[in-house]
Amino acid sequence: MALDAAYGRMKFAGDAWGGLAAMLVALPSAIAFGVTIFAPLGGSLAAQGALAGILGATALGLLAPAFGSSARLISSPCAPAAAMLSALAVTFTKQGLPAGSVVLLLGLTAFLAGVFQIVLGLLRVGRLIKFIPYPVVCGYLSGVGLIIIGSQIPKLLGVPGGVNLWAALSLPSLWAWQSITVGAVVMVVMVLTPRLTRAVPPAILALVAGLCAYFILAAFDADLLTIDGNPLLVGRITAGGFGVGATIGQQWRSLGALEPEILLEVIVPALTLAALLSIDTLKTCVVLDAMTNSDSNPNRDLLGQGIGNVASALVGGVPGAGTMGASLINVNSGANSRVSGLLAGALCFVAFLVLSPVIAWVPVSALASILIVIGFRMIDRHSLAFFYTPATRLDFLVITAVIVVALFVNLIAASGVGVAFAILLFIREQTRSTVVRNRIDGNHLFSKRQRAAGEAEVAAEGPSDTVVFELQGSLFFGTASQLHAALEPETRSRKFVILSMRRVQSLDLTATHVLEQIKDRLEENDAYLVFCDIPKGLPSGLKMKRFLKETGVVRPTNKAFAFRQLDEALEWVEGQRNAAHGASQGEEVILDLADMPMLDGLPAKAVKDLNLAVTLRPVHAGKKVFKAGSSGDELFLIRRGTVKITLPIHKKEHYHLATCGPGEIIGGIGFLDGADHAADALAMTEVEVYVLSRDGFLALAEGQPALAFRLIETVALNLAGRLRATVSEIHALRG
Repeated sequence: MALDAAYGRMKFAGDAWGGLAAMLVALPSAIAFGVTIFAPLGGSLAAQGALAGILGATALGLLAPAFGSSARLISSPCAPAAAMLSALAVTFTKQGLPAGSVVLLLGLTAFLAGVFQIVLGLLRVGRLIKFIPYPVVCGYLSGVGLIIIGSQIPKLLGVPGGVNLWAALSLPSLWAWQSITVGAVVMVVMVLTPRLTRAVPPAILALVAGLCAYFILAAFDADLLTIDGNPLLVGRITAGGFGVGATIGQQWRSLGALEPEILLEVIVPALTLAALLSIDTLKTCVVLDAMTNSDSNPNRDLLGQGIGNVASALVGGVPGAGTMGASLINVNSGANSRVSGLLAGALCFVAFLVLSPVIAWVPVSALASILIVIGFRMIDRHSLAFFYTPATRLDFLVITAVIVVALFVNLIAASGVGVAFAILLFIREQTRSTVVRNRIDGNHLFSKRQRAAGEAEVAAEGPSDTVVFELQGSLFFGTASQLHAALEPETRSRKFVILSMRRVQSLDLTATHVLEQIKDRLEENDAYLVFCDIPKGLPSGLKMKRFLKETGVVRPTNKAFAFRQLDEALEWVEGQRNAAHGASQGEEVILDLADMPMLDGLPAKAVKDLNLAVTLRPVHAGKKVFKAGSSGDELFLIRRGTVKITLPIHKKEHYHLATCGPGEIIGGIGFLDGADHAADALAMTEVEVYVLSRDGFLALAEGQPALAFRLIETVALNLAGRLRATVSEIHALRG
């Protein structure tokens, strides 16, 4: 209750002023858009269009904020809806359909568009719609702006209904100077008002100025004071002689009597309209979020817009979207919550009930002038500068193409062209970036496995037969040729081609076919294709390792193998190389203390004392010699077996630090500083280690200082070697 009281005192006033100001902006535009849509149908349907605009503003204003997430968004009939539906009305009229049928098809289109928006919201694709490229959106909005201007010029000139733009411009005899005069006054007020004051919306002042100019002219011409049959006025807001309730009932009966075949005629326009209204809404939401430091939910906003448009269609209203102008006025007038949007919707209907006699006297040219100014402002004139920069010239061509198709074909075709260009722009950006992030020769990158003397010589002499490619980005048909050009030359001289897939974001069948070709070329030369760092799942949900197996690229029986990490792949490569050179592989190495290279040159007495100070500990394969985070200050000398040192990162992920064998020291960091172990030491085989405690070392150092120095020196050199190897790896990976 305290919260409600606080809201009543602090926020309601702001919401009330915001809702009132938003209504004053949205209502004239809604009426103008409604008249624009219904005007091509002729007769008295322009007045029904005004009613449809009001009903649309009311339904959207009441329902979109209630179900949406953006707190200050104002939804009402908008320019893209008016442009598309008016073009659709012209198309249906040219097909010879009666006006009643056209009105029904327009309502069905709006209804389905709302349903599609609801589906988009439920499928959670709201965030995807926002990623349509800016040049496509810019071109489409500019095209819509030009269409609105072209459709309103005949109304501004006062020519009879049904006369197109070019005919109206070429027949000055049909012009009505009174209409032109009123339109000019409205335009001047619309343009100058923002420079003088922001207290009152420009559309309201312009509409008032238009009414005043009309009645001044009517003082000299009595015929202008007649509503019925006056083509210069909106006329009485009725629908075929019926009131609002009868109009809504008629709309319900008409929608209920629809046949399934009619759906085929409007389903594509409805899909297009849904996409346009969604883009318009989400673009406005992004601006509002930035202005108000808020975070709207695009999927919920689509759901709210869809419900509002469905309701608008059911009551015979014009569909719409979240509108930029009314929303910004709402924010600037002090709105705090979605209550402002609800009030704007309610006030639209109240204004209709109270002001319908006044609305009947609104000049058509006044509304046309308001829309011409709005259409002009929708044109992105800054995009003309894209032509002068080579890097943005293609974007300019995209904008131009979408505008041309919108003007000379239709908005549906323009939306298709926009989607096609969106795909082309995506492919262009993908093909511009290289798929090879780094290329590393084998003599710059080694595994972290401890080598015997013979293996070390082999590793030093022959790593040039190996190359490592770190791939990145999207491997698809657009980058397949680039991938082939990078890998194909390596098939002639390399024994092992290693591909790190960690940064690959997508993979398609074309790129997989290229990899299979590379594998076949390597197999002809008795060489190997090795994959590593394969992601568990790509952003698309594709399981890459399974995909590579199912497409035949990776099979256990051929020359292509997959490993979890690059280190494992390098260890396997070195094992293959050692086997080819006859290096010792299968004989197990067991080193007593006296045989360990680190103790060479020390007196026998020192080795004997060390033997008395250590304990021999067996560790079974798969068990840990020590675990990260566990306490212990012991030093471990490996007698036999292989121990893998790994650094835990996240859950089951880990970073491979080293693989150590007989004669190696592990646990040096904990031994030096006495802190917990920083890494895991996993026994890869049956392992035996000599364990020297810190206390035992201190006691040994008193009688054998040379031995103690040798152990400390070995630990330090061991850690320095690993650090140098890590630095070299970082340099190699960074290219």
